[in-house]
Amino acid sequence: MQHHHDDDDHDLGFHHDLPRLVSRRSLLALFGGASVVALSGLPASALECIALPWETAGPYPADGSNVRSGQVVNALTEEGIIRTDLRPSFGTLTPVADGLQLDIELTIVNADGCTPLVDHAIYIWHCDTIGQYSLYDTPDANYLRGVGISDAEGKVRFTTIFPGCYDGRWPHIHFEVFESAEKAVSGDASLLTAQIAMPEDTSADVYAADNRYSNGTRNLGRISIATDMVFRDNSAAEVAQQTLSLTGDITSALTGTVTIPVDLTASRPSAGNMPMGAPPSGNPPPMPKN
Repeated sequence: MQHHHDDDDHDLGFHHDLPRLVSRRSLLALFGGASVVALSGLPASALECIALPWETAGPYPADGSNVRSGQVVNALTEEGIIRTDLRPSFGTLTPVADGLQLDIELTIVNADGCTPLVDHAIYIWHCDTIGQYSLYDTPDANYLRGVGISDAEGKVRFTTIFPGCYDGRWPHIHFEVFESAEKAVSGDASLLTAQIAMPEDTSADVYAADNRYSNGTRNLGRISIATDMVFRDNSAAEVAQQTLSLTGDITSALTGTVTIPVDLTASRPSAGNMPMGAPPSGNPPPMPKN
């Protein structure tokens, strides 16, 4: 599998979606168990308000921060980016991502007091079943990317697929949180850029049972949270906070939940101080956020 680090330019269309969107308005075991646990002596309720650390956006954000073939890629300005189902492409592109259905509920809160962050935008993106990213590895598709706006409880819901595992990275979902839909036009405006980790046991089960994840078992066996270039610097409590809690059936669909506490007083780290994140073996290093 080859990953490339170039981008496309796209026509503006974000403001076409904005009026319609704005007008309509826990922790399970760290690696996939079913019982609520306390980690590092903290109750599960306390873990729901541990501010998540900033992480790299990696080389495939399509948020205006990098280029492909000399052109800036920014899906955040595309008509159709505000959506719930991330499996189809949007705008003028038509491919649809195949994979195990994953319905996720993200709860965005202020880390100070764990109060909901209402009307905040969150942009998520992740790889397909074999570790490829739309707009980069598959430039004719823009699936598995989308923006949602938090409701009165700080919740945002998406339907997507369970992400694959590519060589050199723990399975994950990228996200950026913005103060509002209007500000979700560039990754440089994010209040937090971070990643959600997939539970180990469920990931292993999905990759072993579903042949659409053809390289998942092999690649998962080569990595761990402790050695992952992004998650390894985080505390056990931070990893617990950013690990998706999953229920459901790996033969049909999974449901995942995670609370995302945002430290609104944190300063945006410089590119040199963010973990880089490893791309697939043999490819160029990921491009840090500016």
